[in-house]
Amino acid sequence: MRGEVCFDCLEQRIKSDFSDQIVFSYGLSDSPLPFGSSAVVQVSDSSREFSASAFDSTSSQFILEYLRKEEHGCLANYVYGQKCGNSNDAVECDEYLDCSPTGSEATKDDDRDLVTEDITCGSVTCEISGTFSCWRKIAALLPIAQISRCSASGLQKLASSFLSECPEDQILASLHRLIDGESSGQETQSFLRLLGLPLLEEKSKFQCLRHPNLSPVLGFLTSSDCLVSVLPKAPYTLENILYYSPGAIKSEWHRNFIIYQLLSALAHLHELKVSHGDIRPSNIFLSDSLWSWLKIYSKPDLGSGDANSSASIRRWCVEGCYSSGLYADLQISSHLDWQTIFDKWWRGEVSNFEYLLFLNKLAGRRWGDHTFHPVMPWVIDFSKKPDNDSDSGWRDLRKSKWRLAKGDEQLDFTYSTFEIPHHVSDECLSELAVCSYKARRLPLSVLRKAVRSVYEPNEYPSDMQRLYDWTPDECIPEFYCDSRIFCSLHPSMSDLAVPPWASSPEEFIRLHRDALESPHVSSLIHHWIDITFGYKMSGQAAITAKNVMLSSSELTVPRSVGRRQLFFRPHPVRLRFSREKEQSRNELEMHTFHGFGVDHKRSVILEAGEYLEETEEASAFSEHASHLSPKYHLHRNLDESHLHESYSENINKADTILPGTSKNKCLPSDISLNYLLEHIEVRDEASMELQELLLWRQDFCPGNFSKDIAGDIFSIGCVLAELYLMKPLFNSSSLATYLEGGGLPELIKELPPPTKILVEACIEHDWRRRPSAKSLLESPYFSAAVKSAYLFAAPLHLLAKGGTRLYYAASFAKQGALKAMGTFVAEMCAVYCLPLVTTHLSDHDCESAYVLIKEFTKSLTPMAVQRLVMPCIQKILLTTGYSHLKVSLLQDSFVRELWNRIGKRVYLEMIHPLVISNLYNSPDKISASAASVLLIGSSEELGAPVTVHQTILPLINYFGKGICTDGIDVLVRIGRLLGVNFIVKQMLPLLEHVVFFCINLSSMKKPEPVHSWCSLALTDCLITLDGLVALISDELLIHELTKGRLCLHVRVLMQKNIELRVLQFAATSLMLICQRIGQELTALHVLPQLKELFDEFAFSEKSTDSSDSLNWKIRTTEQNFHPESPIKSHMDLVLLLYPSFAALLGMEKLRQGCPTWLLLEQYLLKHHNWKWEYTGRSSRYNMEARPVLNKGPAPMHTPSKKQLNGSGRSVPQSQGLRNSNHLQGPVEGQEAVLNPLVHEPWSWFPSPVACWDGLDIGRFGNPKDEQRWKIRASVLSSAHAHHGALRSLVVSEDECTVFTSGIDPGFKGSVQKWELASLSCVSGYHAHEEVVNDISILSATGKIASCDGTIHVWNSQTGKLISLFSESPTDQDQASSKSHSNQCNRHGLSSGIFDGNLYTCMHYLEYMDQLVVGTGSGALRFIDLARGQKLQLWGGEPVESGFTSLVSALCSGGSQTKHGDGVSVSPSWIAAGFSSGQCRLFDLRESGVISAWRAHDGYVTKLAAPESHLLVSSSLDKTVRIWDLRKSWTPQPFVIKGHNDGVSSFSIWGKDVISISRNNIGIFSLSKSQDEEEQHQQQRIIPQKLYMAEKGGRISSDLSTICVLPFSRLFIVGAHDGYMRICC
Repeated sequence: MRGEVCFDCLEQRIKSDFSDQIVFSYGLSDSPLPFGSSAVVQVSDSSREFSASAFDSTSSQFILEYLRKEEHGCLANYVYGQKCGNSNDAVECDEYLDCSPTGSEATKDDDRDLVTEDITCGSVTCEISGTFSCWRKIAALLPIAQISRCSASGLQKLASSFLSECPEDQILASLHRLIDGESSGQETQSFLRLLGLPLLEEKSKFQCLRHPNLSPVLGFLTSSDCLVSVLPKAPYTLENILYYSPGAIKSEWHRNFIIYQLLSALAHLHELKVSHGDIRPSNIFLSDSLWSWLKIYSKPDLGSGDANSSASIRRWCVEGCYSSGLYADLQISSHLDWQTIFDKWWRGEVSNFEYLLFLNKLAGRRWGDHTFHPVMPWVIDFSKKPDNDSDSGWRDLRKSKWRLAKGDEQLDFTYSTFEIPHHVSDECLSELAVCSYKARRLPLSVLRKAVRSVYEPNEYPSDMQRLYDWTPDECIPEFYCDSRIFCSLHPSMSDLAVPPWASSPEEFIRLHRDALESPHVSSLIHHWIDITFGYKMSGQAAITAKNVMLSSSELTVPRSVGRRQLFFRPHPVRLRFSREKEQSRNELEMHTFHGFGVDHKRSVILEAGEYLEETEEASAFSEHASHLSPKYHLHRNLDESHLHESYSENINKADTILPGTSKNKCLPSDISLNYLLEHIEVRDEASMELQELLLWRQDFCPGNFSKDIAGDIFSIGCVLAELYLMKPLFNSSSLATYLEGGGLPELIKELPPPTKILVEACIEHDWRRRPSAKSLLESPYFSAAVKSAYLFAAPLHLLAKGGTRLYYAASFAKQGALKAMGTFVAEMCAVYCLPLVTTHLSDHDCESAYVLIKEFTKSLTPMAVQRLVMPCIQKILLTTGYSHLKVSLLQDSFVRELWNRIGKRVYLEMIHPLVISNLYNSPDKISASAASVLLIGSSEELGAPVTVHQTILPLINYFGKGICTDGIDVLVRIGRLLGVNFIVKQMLPLLEHVVFFCINLSSMKKPEPVHSWCSLALTDCLITLDGLVALISDELLIHELTKGRLCLHVRVLMQKNIELRVLQFAATSLMLICQRIGQELTALHVLPQLKELFDEFAFSEKSTDSSDSLNWKIRTTEQNFHPESPIKSHMDLVLLLYPSFAALLGMEKLRQGCPTWLLLEQYLLKHHNWKWEYTGRSSRYNMEARPVLNKGPAPMHTPSKKQLNGSGRSVPQSQGLRNSNHLQGPVEGQEAVLNPLVHEPWSWFPSPVACWDGLDIGRFGNPKDEQRWKIRASVLSSAHAHHGALRSLVVSEDECTVFTSGIDPGFKGSVQKWELASLSCVSGYHAHEEVVNDISILSATGKIASCDGTIHVWNSQTGKLISLFSESPTDQDQASSKSHSNQCNRHGLSSGIFDGNLYTCMHYLEYMDQLVVGTGSGALRFIDLARGQKLQLWGGEPVESGFTSLVSALCSGGSQTKHGDGVSVSPSWIAAGFSSGQCRLFDLRESGVISAWRAHDGYVTKLAAPESHLLVSSSLDKTVRIWDLRKSWTPQPFVIKGHNDGVSSFSIWGKDVISISRNNIGIFSLSKSQDEEEQHQQQRIIPQKLYMAEKGGRISSDLSTICVLPFSRLFIVGAHDGYMRICC
């Protein structure tokens, strides 16, 4: 344990060197004990503007490693030589090493500080021409390292350089110039040569550049006795991924890509004649996107001391270090493997405490990391002093602490009711518990962050009994070894009290430790190990022990912490502590135990055969868990330097040919963009042939390298094998066997054949016959896709600015890189590029981001665009404030490109709600304008139903919640675009509904915010209404005004609880309408409605006191009053309305229609000094309406704007246009009015008012999720589609086109294509000879698949047949021989309808572009649509009668399932329903049967998977059943009953299941099934019949099929009479 120090002293040393400005997080160690020389620290840098690299997720964390000078002499001499500018050893050389990352340009800075200068190699001695000295190798490996004095400022400068200045930015900029066709520097060629691109090497200069897969050493900080290396902390190590999230390595391609990166880094090291020497998963760093870095570090030099000396630990610690003494007597160390420790523990040579610490290390737990601290069991319950002769006072180690604290009843309830069944959380020791345990020793800032933001010392348990009772978590090692944990550093917090039976913390620690080592605990500790680290963590054992953990929902997300299951069989009891056998043994065997402790000197020499059974059990267990002793090296000499010169003993001169000789004659000396594209291009390549790899292994020339370099190849072979096996290839025993006789481990047989060949070559027993890293890179094992992706992605992982990396990716993609790579490689590279577009960008960077998004949208498959690009677009659209990139993405041209790639369904689900979100809650004006233009332009193509439910209703729902003027403008302009019928039938009823809703709400006793919201919503509604009214004719306007008892404006004016500013706006709007329709129509239709209002004004009491009236009177006499002046009381509406109508109608006509005219005029004269004057003007006040918008381009403020100045609103452009039209002559006024069309599209679509609940107060989420769909079972329209029964129908994803299949004359089948806008048939497909029983739309390709016993794939635009698939008896014979059941009778008929050779149903697997088709023999056939060929056939399903039943329904789990971000995922299983009532679940990835069960008592008519774990089935047995597949693969159903006949089909929208039976429909919510499942296990529905909306009659024909239009809130049913009916 050379050069290590306890973590307490390490923390003190860091504070001493860097002051309190650098925050110590936790120490790093290979030991189970808290000793090490490295630590993770937090460095803040508020000035940072750009992210440096893929280290982003932990970019402010760094690793400091202390290296003692005397142990690292060569490195120390180099560092201090560079710092002091020592050039005494300089000699002339025919080549030199240029270590400046920017080439010669970097040397132009004459003001460079000597202390922080970059490392250069101009003074390095060159021993042999063409090779490197030790110093030159160090310089080549540390090209960006800076040297500075050990101080906080020095470390912060390094951090700032890494985060902001980005030391490798110039290299990437040089690569830009190459891509842009400009001349690039020498560093570009040197960098591309590092990546393996074949280029001619310059003899005169060798650029010193960091390989992108070598972890960057940012610099060295020097002190009197140490060097401190500084590295950025990576988010993960490969060990983390293998332990906690192996699913993050998603595929074989990802495994090979990681190995290719490591081999590329090794090839660079080996070219420098340097071996790594310690390649293992913990030394391989990974980013969030799994880009890998190989850690480089320097081991101690030769002869620096005894590595195994115990003094090597203490000599770093300060004199009198407390922590050193705590662990001085422990026997465990990092060089011991698990099998040795287990054997010592089992035999009693190692204590329980030491063994448990070792298990913690194997599980990856870290000392000092509060989120992942080592865990220990509570062994006593503190109720009394435990006695070894009694069970009283001991904690039950057979149960978890969580179970003891919560109780079995609560755990059973949690397991049965939660969505993800579990008993306990995913961590047995939380950060909250650790910080609470150590509260007296931790800074208050840590407690505020981890425990509670408000520090309250009295809330922390004051003694051990309360602490034990309070926590459901396990214990920590400090309670067994460190008495300081009881002593408080905070004056406000008392010390933690020890139990009464301990006199001091020191005595408690001794007694507590003795209890841990007692016979009682030793006989039971294996149970606790099984629960915490062993087989009771999973499977049935976990369920029995009530220890099922809450698993992560994102299995493919990398994790750096988690629960690692170490053992998969019961842990053996410690030797001589089996309680069952102790009773029959002599009591004298226990005489060596005193108190709680164990006498470790006791004899372990056993009589022959006495413990044979226990020995065999322990031996078998040790062999079973041998994977816990992984080996990655043939030998490991702790005293040997791992980064050292490695010369071969038999190097051939032919292999040391200098650059520029005949070996390089065929290589280009210069490169261009075309050269790059040529090497990045991926042609359509077939899968790798095994024979080709065998020939490579036979023919490759073994590398001429040293044994140390060959050891690296051995290690890389072990890592490659572990990536596939998910366990180490070698352990201690298998490696010893291999070294003795060369026998390969049995595990190697489990590898895929190509990987097995490569691994065998890497671990060749004769190290001279192993391939070099370069030979492995060139092997056929690595596909062109891997090499292409690496060449594209590697530059993105230079330490460069985010903008530079973004520009590189965008420019390279624009030049055709993504197209050359192909869709698969582009998809693999997207994870490295697309995160760059979601950061804060300048306008120039936004252009690059837009280009990159467009290029990936064009290059990826639709599913990949949906999964990778769409979440990035969502993040951008959610940003607040102005964003040039957001405005670009809101352009209509880009959105239409998206439609073409992913379809309108995905757009409506993922993007459309976010576009609307840019129109409310104080949006940026430019973004709001772009969003409004997009919504208006897309409305016509989306169609009326989708526009109403997805645009208009969400915008209306934001009335009163901050909707901007552009949002209101969208409503008005959509009305103008879609026509007058749309305005009258759709929009005006909705606005009327809003007005009534707000009026009713304002009349209730509600809090003030509700009334304020009502006023704002009414204002928004009236502004919108005014804009729409301007678009309809006078006749329609009069009709809308008179169809109710009172028009909307008058109804608003009648309210007394509405704010005055709203009433004033309503009055102004009413006057504008009256001026438009003229004197006669106003007197005829409006004045009678005002009579009640004027009467109320005349007989009402004064609403203002005399002072207010006096003030108002004085003000009105001093200045001309006009309608823009705000009113002060409800009665002031008289002044606003009465004189205006007098001016419009004339006083005589007004008095005729207003019987209370005398009272009103007296009121006006008394309070406002108004009277009628017979002059040229109708009134002494100018009450004439004024224009609100000039003819010029800049709109003026409108009266409503000034009236509502308090709300800060402005009138949209559409309203300004409307008001200007009001005041023009009759001809101009008519030009703005829309004329109704006789046959407008979507004329059959009714207003959604009847099924809309209206506005909802205070909800600001996704509008789509806010509103439930109220189904009325009303038929809106119908069309006679087929002469006979309509068998199947399917709706396109844009919900504008329907395809129906049915029976035509001659009992032949046909498929009809219908346009919903006009409800007319536009084309058809008539090539079927039999009745078509199923249809499927094949993604957005325009292809349709229809099934009549055969499968026809045809073009929906042209009707041309593309492919025809049918089944032959030969195929069925082959399937029978491969069937899952050998008793399948393929010759029998099922149900007397289909024979075994006919296809019965189908299901489209969009992610795979395949059809899975059911057959009459019960088999499943897969069809590759892209290649037009049949694939595998999965065998049929036998029934008791000996006949096979046909496949009647199919669905897949995942293909119709959405994650929280709305992204489709790859299906993992297929469910098949049969005519016998059986259901069978297939594993789509492993091609096997997961489960089979009898689901129904009759023919299964349909299956669907609304969620990844739910299966819904219907049957002719009159039931619909819901199956939760998480709880069991043969689950108990939730049964939905209520139908009187068989359920012929169903469809799902959200949580609602709509089923059909005969001529009835039934509706049920899936949420009810989950809420009531445990109580009833069934639910009844009340069927209802469909009725005609206009005629009122009911539909008598039986229904055959149903399909929901989720965005239009409609559903379509097909019936046996051949009709297709659209319902709501």
